[in-house]
Amino acid sequence: MLHMKHIIWDWNGTLLDDLDVSMDALNSILTKEQLPLVLDKDEYRKYFQFPVIEYYKKVGFDFAKTPFPILAQQYMAYYQPHSLQCSLHTGVEETLGKAEQKGYCQYLLSASDLQFLKQQLAVYDISNYFQDIQGLDNIHAHSKAELAKAFVKERQLNPNEVVFVGDSVHDSEVAKYAGCHCILIANGHEHRDKLTKTGRRVVGNIKEFAQLL
Repeated sequence: MLHMKHIIWDWNGTLLDDLDVSMDALNSILTKEQLPLVLDKDEYRKYFQFPVIEYYKKVGFDFAKTPFPILAQQYMAYYQPHSLQCSLHTGVEETLGKAEQKGYCQYLLSASDLQFLKQQLAVYDISNYFQDIQGLDNIHAHSKAELAKAFVKERQLNPNEVVFVGDSVHDSEVAKYAGCHCILIANGHEHRDKLTKTGRRVVGNIKEFAQLL
């Protein structure tokens, strides 16, 4: 980590502790569709993946019955207002502060809709740590790979000096696509076993990550 200059943070599950609300939102639409609920966090973490449409298939949604865009809207109708009650993961503010003190440039890049992301960020006093905040222009959480690659290029960042920090296999894929390093945190939305298979360094929580700074 010592040779890194830039940290690009993921938001959901990495900095924002929204696993419970995400499960509740998922179960709210599973209930409407009369499908079995996902009640176990380990089970949820094994199901979860990007693009989100694939994870919806895994839990049993029939898009012929209810199209994915409708399910995504129903999910967000529950998730967004409830997510404003979520806490940050323990140690987030301290870690962002430590990274700033160490001279790292920090950015936030999420697969969330940018407007929703800004609504969430307004709840917390951490926006000043980020030199830029990037999100998608829709609620379908397909991929942020193109966004990440363009961001690194437009900012003229040296990929060898950039580390992506996230909680999903997709974060590893995004980092690879952008030619950057990656560290994964295993207390978010995806199971540690899946993260380990990426070959990336995996830490248990953000406090463990802070020790690498």
